[in-house]
Amino acid sequence: GERDAGKGLEMRKLVLSGFLASEEIYINQLEALLLPMKPLKATATTSQPVLTLQQIETIFYKIQDIYEIHKEFYDSLCPKVQQWDSNVTMGHLFQKLASQLGVYKAFVDNYKIALETAEKCSQSNYQFQKISEELKVKGPKDSKESHTSVTMEALLYKPIDRVTRSTLVLHDLLKHTPADHPDYPLLQDALRISQNFLSSINEDIDPRRTAVTTPKGETRQLVKDGFLVELSEGSRKLRHVFLFTDVLLCAKLKKTAVGKHQQYDCKWYVPLADLVFPSPEESEHCPQVHVIPDHELEDMKMKISAIKSEVQKEKANKGQSRAIERLKKKMFENEFWLLLNSPAIPFRIHNRNGKSYLFLLSSDYERSEWREAIQKLQKKDLQAFVLSSVELQVLTGSCFKLRTVHNIPVTSNKDDDESPGLYGFLHVIVHSAKGFKQSANLYCTLEVDSFGYFVSKAKTRVFRDTTEPQWNEEFEIELEGSQSLRILCYEKCYDKTKLNKDNNEIVDKIMGKGQIQLDPQAVQTKNWHMDVIEMNGIKVEFSMKFTSRDMSLKRTPSKKQTGVFGVKISVVTKRERSKVPYIVRQCIEEVEKRGIEEVGIYRISGVATDIQALKAVFDANNKDILVMLSDMDINAIAGTLKLYFRELPEPLLTDRLYPAFMEGIALSDPAAKENCMMHLLRSLPDPNLITFLFLLEHLKRVAEKEPINKMSLHNLATVFGPTLLRPSEGESKAHLTLASDIWSHDVMAQVQVLLYYLQHPPISFTELKRNTLYFSTDV
Repeated sequence: GERDAGKGLEMRKLVLSGFLASEEIYINQLEALLLPMKPLKATATTSQPVLTLQQIETIFYKIQDIYEIHKEFYDSLCPKVQQWDSNVTMGHLFQKLASQLGVYKAFVDNYKIALETAEKCSQSNYQFQKISEELKVKGPKDSKESHTSVTMEALLYKPIDRVTRSTLVLHDLLKHTPADHPDYPLLQDALRISQNFLSSINEDIDPRRTAVTTPKGETRQLVKDGFLVELSEGSRKLRHVFLFTDVLLCAKLKKTAVGKHQQYDCKWYVPLADLVFPSPEESEHCPQVHVIPDHELEDMKMKISAIKSEVQKEKANKGQSRAIERLKKKMFENEFWLLLNSPAIPFRIHNRNGKSYLFLLSSDYERSEWREAIQKLQKKDLQAFVLSSVELQVLTGSCFKLRTVHNIPVTSNKDDDESPGLYGFLHVIVHSAKGFKQSANLYCTLEVDSFGYFVSKAKTRVFRDTTEPQWNEEFEIELEGSQSLRILCYEKCYDKTKLNKDNNEIVDKIMGKGQIQLDPQAVQTKNWHMDVIEMNGIKVEFSMKFTSRDMSLKRTPSKKQTGVFGVKISVVTKRERSKVPYIVRQCIEEVEKRGIEEVGIYRISGVATDIQALKAVFDANNKDILVMLSDMDINAIAGTLKLYFRELPEPLLTDRLYPAFMEGIALSDPAAKENCMMHLLRSLPDPNLITFLFLLEHLKRVAEKEPINKMSLHNLATVFGPTLLRPSEGESKAHLTLASDIWSHDVMAQVQVLLYYLQHPPISFTELKRNTLYFSTDV
């Protein structure tokens, strides 16, 4: 026992001596960072400042405080280690150090801005660039080296690294400290605080000690990595792409036997010195990208949602783990297919010594992130090189250890306790933007994540020749398990010569981009929540609020029976002495006149304020309706028509018949299904039936233009199915369970019902009424 205690004491001393030595180096590094701060502050108030006081505050934020904390800690610990014996206690020092981690939290929160500010200042000020490239760090007392040169960027990362280091030391100390030692509870407390702190720091600032040494002895760092879809030999392949300081490497995960260490296989690499982005004009010879039709992607989303619901049900019923595993495997396969087949935005990379490569991305945001990261590295003085097979093996081997993105971004890879994201509708108003240096034609797009990747959901109009665009446009965006909202700001390119042959290439210039997390707690209030997104000096002001799906699906009858919205269709047609409500006829006529070739008609949301204005005019039966319609953006008119059907007090296909429609569409015998589906139409009240048939013919005409407007029958069924069939409040209560559940089974069936009628040969009202067939038992 005594021997063990002696060994523990010796081990504690070894751990502490090593830590003390590294603490001395850390203090020297902090000193080196602080050294230029005083002279910079002195010049800040003169007529020729190197940096402003604000910039100095930002870059050196909390460094002085961190230095003082560690200097005091070092001065207290050093004598204890030098006069080491069994009675020495130092747990209280570590506990005090851990209790001051709040300063580190402040430093970490500011870290990204500090780095960005330092970089901007380096670019705009040569003096500061010289200072920040070579800071002199004092060598340890006993070392021969008097100084080493380090960049400011490397030193600013040291505090982040330090917390990890002290946490590891606490682990080791506890291992060799007896449980009855007075230090034990104190060290335990310090470790708990440090671990909590570490898990709370945002992972995205942690470059995870991403350095690999190149054969020349320089450090090669991993800057960015992620999964991208490559178009290779005509087919889509999922690749893991790694961007290092001097090379872009494209790899795939090797198939390995169970339990074997996974490895990457390098498919190709391009030294950044040889990498160029071909301009749209040069990329004409690129292979034509085969784009999967939207309805196939929508179908797959429906399948995934249905499987998700089954997994939830199995879990709730304490189902067999094998059944759950089987469902999860199926879900992964479907999500993987979606991930591979949905991206369509080309990202081309060219090696100036020959070959070109083509990736497909689902979002312009992602493409510009990769492009910017590469171009930023290319500003440095880079040399071309060729890797030997051994060097390539070492580099590819390091990818596994260094990667920051571990899993393919599909929801089946998520842990159960991870947020499932939001299901429902996000209302976003894009107000205005400031910070542009010169006037331009500006617009914004909104993207949200869905099924593991980002999709563009809305676009403001172009505000011409301005530095302060005022859009004030509201959009309703459907969320399918979304966790983030991205806003991109573009300058519109009207130069016809620059337009690309490939219709997926956007040549408009990205002026700025930003992303915010959709925090369920913050978003789910009834009120608008105003926010500002900052992007390279541009500030975009927007507001948002969220409505969960079950809330947004309520049909609320209008209190006033004089208008048309929220009023029974029979009341409106009787009042108007018409067979089809005036609002339906006018909106359809306008869409057919000038919107039938509009890309995404009925799918792209119109500006909510325009839709509300049209709603008010129709409700008031205003004489200026036709003038207003002819001036209005076509997506707002399409949105008004959808809103009319959505706000009917009961669905167009009625609450009474809803269960029968659900049963009819599930019939597998085609003849029985045909009989049932036609009988159900005959059972509808006349105004409902005539309006439904009128809309049906219109939607078929829209789908005929699918090559131009990209709206297939399936797309239109997805948009209108729930609008025409979804039961009103009392009816739907019974159907609502899980957020994603409502989305899958019921909605899927509603879409299928409408699709059935859309794919059916023309149905005429008189034929239908005359032909009462033999299927006439009551529903």
